[in-house]
Amino acid sequence: MRWGLVLITLLALAGEAAAQSKGKGIRLWNLTTETITGFQLSPVGKPEFGPNQTLNDKDKEVDHDERLRITGIEPGRYDAKVTFPNARQCFVLGIEIKADAVFSIADKDLKDCTK
Repeated sequence: MRWGLVLITLLALAGEAAAQSKGKGIRLWNLTTETITGFQLSPVGKPEFGPNQTLNDKDKEVDHDERLRITGIEPGRYDAKVTFPNARQCFVLGIEIKADAVFSIADKDLKDCTK
C-alpha cells in the first residue's frame, strides 16, 4: 500500500513537471492603436498567406494591447497581412518569430496600407 502511494505521488509530480515545461506558444502582442480583425502570415517574400489567426481569439479580433495565440506556424521569419475594422489592410515585413515567445507589431511597423 505504501509503495502504491509513492508511485501515485511520483506520477503526479511527473505530470506537473511536464505541464510546466510546456511553453505558452507563439503570441502576437497588438501594439497598434487599432483593433486587428485579420492577421495572416506568409514566409518572407512569398505571397502565400495562411489562415486568419484572429479566429483563434474568443471574440475574433485583437484589441490594442491584447495578445493573440498564433497556431500552425514554425519559428522563422514571416511577412504579415493585417486587416482593421474599417477594411484598411497593411503589411508588416520580416517579423522574426521564435518558439514560445511574444512578438509585437506597432503602428510604425505597418507598410503599404490600402483602404
